Amino acid sequence: MKRVAAIDCGTNSIRLLITDVPTTVSGKSPSDVVRRMEIVRLGAGVDKTGELAPEAIERTRVALTAYAAQIADLRVERVRMVATSATRDARNRADFEAMVTDVLGAPAEVISGTEEAALSFVGATVGLSRLSDPPAAPYLVVDIGGGSTEFVLGTDTVTASLSVDIGCVRLTERHLASDPPTPDQIGAAESDIRVALRSVAESVPIQQPVTLIGLAGSVTTVAAVALGLSAYDPVVIHHSRIPVGAVRSTTAGLLTMSRSQRADLVVMHPGRVDVIGAGALILRVVMDAWEIDEVLVSEHDILDGIAASLADPS
Repeated sequence: MKRVAAIDCGTNSIRLLITDVPTTVSGKSPSDVVRRMEIVRLGAGVDKTGELAPEAIERTRVALTAYAAQIADLRVERVRMVATSATRDARNRADFEAMVTDVLGAPAEVISGTEEAALSFVGATVGLSRLSDPPAAPYLVVDIGGGSTEFVLGTDTVTASLSVDIGCVRLTERHLASDPPTPDQIGAAESDIRVALRSVAESVPIQQPVTLIGLAGSVTTVAAVALGLSAYDPVVIHHSRIPVGAVRSTTAGLLTMSRSQRADLVVMHPGRVDVIGAGALILRVVMDAWEIDEVLVSEHDILDGIAASLADPS
């Protein structure tokens, strides 16, 4: 086994996974040591300004400094950090990259949407065959981020993918200004999503039947609300199956709640209070547009894909 660290820096959050991964084909599964997440909102305002705000870079630096200390304490052998939508879009990404190199001792990889999709697919699908009731391929992995959403179709490997600029932070900043958002604001956000889905359908041939696998905090939070959990429990959420009717009702409820009502939900991370309505709306529109009956929820995602990429002894 080899101890590795994966860091994913997105539009809304920065996350760390330290895990022991097998270096040979042994049938062993990775053994997680640490999973952490901090909401730093790196991409706040980037859709409007085209730049990462200095205060957002500073929030990210503080979180990354803590991660770097833990990586050192736990004697990690290899580290890989990737940055996604917000950094790809920013004119001043060099400021962010310099900060990361200073803190981590190595640069962040600002990866393309295609590579982001491939890493998410690996993380989401590894181990599915070992489930007692394994889902049927093909899989449509949908990773709802803060700035973008990745759509990835495949079986053992990726056959088609596309990253589009719809995400929970981006759509909230564009459209959902009121508390709670008005029907017209929700309609405008849904229109944006449906336009993006038309682009997806041109590049990713959605087959039926298909197993929809939903990733990232918007999806797992919707699942936690739909399941009626008394506390956020990743073990219960991971590989839960949420029917489309529950997604619709949960989304409608979140979009009609005030900010304070969303904040009072026991499963709600404070950093998701402002953007969960948009994230849930993306999931609901995807399921309705392609007539998908349920979503298989995964707590494993791009972080696990990054970690898997470090397993190779080379």
